[in-house]
Amino acid sequence: MSARIYLADDEANIRQLLESFLVREGYEVSTFETGDQLLLAFMENPADVVVLDVMMPGSDGFAIAQEIRKRSQVPLILLTARDSDQDYLDGFKAGIDDYFTKPFSPLKLVLRIKAILQRLEYEHQDESAKKMEFADLALKPNDRVLVSRGNQLPLTNTEYDVLRVLMAEAGQAVSRERLLREIWGYESNVETRATDDTIKRLRKKLRQIESQVSIETVWGYGFKLCQKQA
Repeated sequence: MSARIYLADDEANIRQLLESFLVREGYEVSTFETGDQLLLAFMENPADVVVLDVMMPGSDGFAIAQEIRKRSQVPLILLTARDSDQDYLDGFKAGIDDYFTKPFSPLKLVLRIKAILQRLEYEHQDESAKKMEFADLALKPNDRVLVSRGNQLPLTNTEYDVLRVLMAEAGQAVSRERLLREIWGYESNVETRATDDTIKRLRKKLRQIESQVSIETVWGYGFKLCQKQA
């Protein structure tokens, strides 16, 4: 069964262009002129990936992302015509997984969606996947949640996957390039803040639960998961 993609954008030419690219890859695609229409459809029949424009009639993309995130950890990708830091922060606060600024390459968006779906499929099929642990943290692959001292902490799909890679290499530096390749599906060193912003959100969540674990920056290279000194 092919993956189901929901796409909301008030520009008909963008909907048609992205739909043609995605259908060509074998995906089942439903397009919507507003985020409110998409949300109603999602509540009836959830999708595997959701792509949202920011500025639409009715509720904007941020509001729709927040409503979807209350119900599901489905991968969310945001599209915006404004390349502002505030939009970027608002999007990740709403729980999105990635962010594309218009104009963007439809091919890059398709590659991102393919990388997301391939990773989720691999993890679902990997019956040998077991709970990963480091210090006071544990990742539960079946539920895709973080557990610390008996308390569950919700993570977005991207946050979960970044933390999974860092935990697999705990104490060792992991490069930004590797994270971009394995999590976001980028094959080259593209200009994106996705990795750093995801790390910032993970650090904030670890502070909220007063974890013994910290994510250190390895300047000019990447990041490393470490246990705080007593």
